[in-house]
Amino acid sequence: MGFLLKLVAFVVSFSLVQSTESIEVLKSIKLNEKMIYDCLDIYKQPSLNHPSLQNHKIQMEPSFSTLKSTNQTESKRNENPIDCPNGTVPILRNTKEYVENAQYFTEKRFNPLTIERHGEHMAGIRSEGQGPYHGVAASMSVHDMIINSGQSSYANIYVTSGVNNTVNLIETGWMINPSIFGDGRTWSYGYWKGAKGGGCYNNICHGFVQVSKTEPLSGPIAEAPPGKRYISVSIQQDQISRNWWVTDVKFNQPDIHIGYWAKEMFDLISNGGDIVGVGGGVQASPSGKSPPMGNGHFPTIHPIDSARVPDMRIMDSSHTFKPQSKFKFELLLDNDKCYGFGTDYRGFLFTYGGPGGDSCGI
Repeated sequence: MGFLLKLVAFVVSFSLVQSTESIEVLKSIKLNEKMIYDCLDIYKQPSLNHPSLQNHKIQMEPSFSTLKSTNQTESKRNENPIDCPNGTVPILRNTKEYVENAQYFTEKRFNPLTIERHGEHMAGIRSEGQGPYHGVAASMSVHDMIINSGQSSYANIYVTSGVNNTVNLIETGWMINPSIFGDGRTWSYGYWKGAKGGGCYNNICHGFVQVSKTEPLSGPIAEAPPGKRYISVSIQQDQISRNWWVTDVKFNQPDIHIGYWAKEMFDLISNGGDIVGVGGGVQASPSGKSPPMGNGHFPTIHPIDSARVPDMRIMDSSHTFKPQSKFKFELLLDNDKCYGFGTDYRGFLFTYGGPGGDSCGI
């Protein structure tokens, strides 16, 4: 049985690695030895090969306008802008090592509706009732930390619903994961889990429809002066198409609509999610050692010295973004020995983070 499972995994990995070989590549951008973007014809991107998207018509732009970020110190989301030729979009090349490592971390992800996840710890907030929700937007400070191979540290926004052991989930934010991204930099990323157990990071499996020709779903986040490094992102369901869009929200520039997960990929959030949330998280290494979260330090009375979420907006059944103060939330903090959470810090929604260590438990 073990041999059979390994054989199946190999076949799946091989098919994913080979998925773009038959498509003409007009331009390639190499970010490191593992991460290479190919500019592919938007109408021939691999996601459209998914059985549920065989007759899918690409939605070139959403029917909504995203609420502008209130964060006046945001930095660029991507370190080096990608400029694919007109009519093409940047798609990560699925090398064998990239696929295998990402699948390993995907298998470690458990039900997001519980804080009892093996090796994972979190600090953040999630909505309590009042759904369905059709979107969430937030600004998050971005930090560099030393994260070892086999570990992951991230901050994200998410929309989710669950029934028994079935879960639908969409999340985006920033992550440090040398095993997936091939270096220790801080990367933007996306993750989804949908119908029939499908789902993955970024473009590893078919599902995410890339629309922007300049900004991919995942890339190294640009550097910025201390205290001024942020990303502002949203996950929003289009009221007409019901596709779930990811948008890079700008303060004083036009928003960039990166792309979307089509409604056909989900069976529980086609008409909105039951829960939205924002916060930080980590995945421990196989040895059990938990990595740092946030900026690697516990929150202090000086929010600028802490990892922080300045603001958050939520879209309810009215399809209008509203301040988080209009909603009820519950705190998620599963280990106060290794990580912390703080509130009421001069206009910031909350601060979080911690050093991790050997005794954080599972």
